[in-house]
Amino acid sequence: MIARRLLLALSPLAVTLASCGSAATGENPGGEKAAAPGDTPFKVETLAQFDEPWAMAFDEGTGTLFVTEKKGTIRLRTPDGRIGEVTGVPKVDYGGQGGLGDFIFAPNQTGKTLDRRAVYLSWAEAGGGDTHGAAVGKADLVCDAPTRCALQNLKVIWRQTPKVSGRGHYSHRLRFSPDGKYLFVASGERQKFTPAQDLGTNLGKVIRLLPDGTPAPGNPWADKPAPTNQLWSYGHRNILGLAFDAQGRLWDLEHGPAGGDELNLVKPGANYGWPLVSDGDHYDGRKIARHSTRPDLAGPAISWNPVIAPGDFIFYSGDLFPAWKGQAIITGLVATGLVRVSIDGETAREEARYPMDNRIREIRQAPDGSIWLLEDGEGSDSGHLLRLSPA
Repeated sequence: MIARRLLLALSPLAVTLASCGSAATGENPGGEKAAAPGDTPFKVETLAQFDEPWAMAFDEGTGTLFVTEKKGTIRLRTPDGRIGEVTGVPKVDYGGQGGLGDFIFAPNQTGKTLDRRAVYLSWAEAGGGDTHGAAVGKADLVCDAPTRCALQNLKVIWRQTPKVSGRGHYSHRLRFSPDGKYLFVASGERQKFTPAQDLGTNLGKVIRLLPDGTPAPGNPWADKPAPTNQLWSYGHRNILGLAFDAQGRLWDLEHGPAGGDELNLVKPGANYGWPLVSDGDHYDGRKIARHSTRPDLAGPAISWNPVIAPGDFIFYSGDLFPAWKGQAIITGLVATGLVRVSIDGETAREEARYPMDNRIREIRQAPDGSIWLLEDGEGSDSGHLLRLSPA
């Protein structure tokens, strides 16, 4: 099986498919190593299957897992393996990269019964004239049985501005700051390039809000009119991961074009350069200036050229894999499997890759320290929920 995984990860087909829908350039930059059969430190257990899963979140109090499916469904898995569904999900604008997105719990909800929780979710919604954009909503998750829940009092608290044509680069990842005071939203540039540098839009930005969706005091442009007062950083392309490290620092993981995927330490007011600079080039072969040519712009802690096409990532903090503590564990859609990265101050270094059978979209650390993954895709050959535990 491991040999098959290595073959899949290194095959010509695997290195020509990226999640952005355009040709990619591969997955292995120099310096890293793919895990040999004896080096794989985990065993894989298949727990369930979902249809185009995109995100998942554990309820802290009960350990119940909630999974979003891109077409517009939220399902749940109880700790004893039962599958249920959440009703009251908003209508989503499904197509391309659009659909139902992230799902997170408001902080500090540790009740041992899953009866009512405050939750946040993101999705793509349609606008007028064949335009589209991401939205973020807050709702009450009300459960009257372990496998039966509903979203109530759903309210949209944020939208991408403006809505534009096309169905790519929504990003719409959600994370709360460790102190629970601020909601961060990843907003992609919607494949429109220049909005990432325009402070008059919230496209191509990291957004910082209060839990009710209003712009957070102390934002870099807090004295400007909306949406500029929402912005935390800018010059981003397509952010598929947001995570805080053990020091409380925010990092993002974003897709480059043909090359140039990035892991960035996100700082307030910083400009991350897209589309002025990148460590990749346009899909049609046109060159883009490299980060090194613009030291006035924030550069990545690590970039990949060829790409890994990341799905999401975590900073591992559990005890089951002690050698991984504090490291970023990244899912790969072209580098099919996991990429492990260590952090050294404000820079990063790839440590190893662990090939798997299918594209991996999502990753979460379970309460017991095991690592749970969602395969990308639909149908009987993918979309599985996997649990990794020490080999």
